[in-house]
Amino acid sequence: MAAMESGTPAPASAPAPVPEPGATVPERGNTGVGSGQAAPDGTADTPEGKTDTPEESGFHVALENFNGPFDLLLTLIGRRKLDITEVALAEVTDEFIGYVRWLHERYGEDPKAGVRALDEISEFLLVAATLLDLKAARLLPSGEVEDEEDIALLEARDLLFARLLQYRAYKSVSAVLFERWEQAQLAVPRRVPPDPAVARALPELVFTATPALLAALAAGLFSRPPAPEPEVGVSHLHGSPVSVREESLEISRRLAFAPSEGLDFRELIADAGDRLTVVVRFLALLELYRASVIAFEQDSPLGSLRVRRVGELTQEQADRMEEFEADE
Repeated sequence: MAAMESGTPAPASAPAPVPEPGATVPERGNTGVGSGQAAPDGTADTPEGKTDTPEESGFHVALENFNGPFDLLLTLIGRRKLDITEVALAEVTDEFIGYVRWLHERYGEDPKAGVRALDEISEFLLVAATLLDLKAARLLPSGEVEDEEDIALLEARDLLFARLLQYRAYKSVSAVLFERWEQAQLAVPRRVPPDPAVARALPELVFTATPALLAALAAGLFSRPPAPEPEVGVSHLHGSPVSVREESLEISRRLAFAPSEGLDFRELIADAGDRLTVVVRFLALLELYRASVIAFEQDSPLGSLRVRRVGELTQEQADRMEEFEADE
């Protein structure tokens, strides 16, 4: 059951099912959903002049709302172009059982056919179980879901979709690996030795190292002092501490000599040496604002932030900032 994309017939892997007596035989050229319609993903009819034999077409499914290869059915469900709740899994299972019986009648006791049938049965059981669980999960009522059990079922539904897509990915990769394996069988290694003339042209290997030299090299290697253990510096991980209390006093001093309209926040952090100082200075502004020492003015969102001094910083408020630093 190799993967089949839009309008591409399935590879020559397994024959198609033989319909039961009295059943309507679907047209091979139509792989769409419903009679005379194209598949939801735009699958086209079989090109003119090409007739699919049972060995070329693989396992086909003929339902009321779908008629085509089983792999195409999985593709439509995986892409959510066909609702799983509208697929009669019982009919799909019955057709697959008939397909396996047809394989047994066609090939009899052929060992290769038996292995292929066993592989297809294993794959079908895995996919059918996934589709069955997925269909059960999709039957949950839509709308807001507050019950934990229903939420778990919805998560299981998404997991089943992922399993279905993963199955198709493994099928595609296995087909590529099998193709490369067949191509690799055509490669033959060179078993002919080099030409005698070329072999004689190679220079003779001359050993220049004496036993004494090798002994000296070994002695120097084993007598080498052990290398020092590597050390990783951590000085760059922590900068010098910046005091919120000191920055608050500095801001209060600057605002005392500022014009009546105050100072812009960018002016207050213009001389900050690093990002840590900017952050601490902003925290100091928040502490001063909470203590009703300063006021903020901003004409528009994300606009310029002006700071005005409206009160005095008391000793009690400064001590509270020291407690804030101790907590940090």
